[in-house]
Amino acid sequence: MRDFSWKYFSMTGDVDAYLLYKEVSNDEHHSEPDSEEDPLLETTEGIQ
Repeated sequence: MRDFSWKYFSMTGDVDAYLLYKEVSNDEHHSEPDSEEDPLLETTEGIQ
């Protein structure tokens, strides 16, 4: 969906297609686990 919305935006300049591209990009970014934002690491930082 991300590639399609970007191609559609680049061909037409449609702002809604760009907003869809950004939304899908953000969703993909938030769905991937990130070691820097790992809640387990945050809860164990002060434990020795």
